[in-house]
Amino acid sequence: MTVVERREISLVDLLDRLLATGVVITGDLTLRIADVDLVRIDLNAMISSVNHNVPSPFED
Repeated sequence: MTVVERREISLVDLLDRLLATGVVITGDLTLRIADVDLVRIDLNAMISSVNHNVPSPFED
């Protein structure tokens, strides 16, 4: 068995790493009662930082 070092990382550092490289979030959520699908939500999101190298798609 190997010993794994436990590292604590702050939320700000985690967000900085994710935004620097970008992250894609996908998921499905289904609300079902008595084998009848009532609500279905599909999620596809890409989160990334915007800077001079990667311009915003919303600018003219």
